[in-house]
Amino acid sequence: MVFRYRNMRQPIYHLRDDLDRMLTGVFGPWAEGVLPGTGRGQPALNMWEQGDAVLVELEVPGLKADHFEISVVGNQLTLTVDRPELKQEGVTYHRRERPVGSFTRVLRLPVEVDANRVEAELRDGVLTITLPKAESAKPRKIAVTTA
Repeated sequence: MVFRYRNMRQPIYHLRDDLDRMLTGVFGPWAEGVLPGTGRGQPALNMWEQGDAVLVELEVPGLKADHFEISVVGNQLTLTVDRPELKQEGVTYHRRERPVGSFTRVLRLPVEVDANRVEAELRDGVLTITLPKAESAKPRKIAVTTA
């Protein structure tokens, strides 16, 4: 059984599911994930603004800090994750849904960030990236003078 979280108010998710089912029905299970964002190889991700920063959370259970490469160039955050394959002798898999290998995901950031102050923390299988807004992206108060 597969569980997916989704916002049922957005019809694009229904279209994505229908296309995913169609491709899987015609081409077999290996076609699953052909459409961007439909594959199980990419972990769930949230991105939001809070105060003077943009935050990104990525669900990555079982991974360690050295499995990630994170970079910020301009207004893009690039995440590269390498999930190693566990070498197990004498094991016969009956079902294998946890993907292995590497993937790269590029996110367009909603505001300009200060790349020199970006921080990433891995805790309890969740990678949290804090991207402080650049001074030019922060609102500033303009004093009004009278003539």
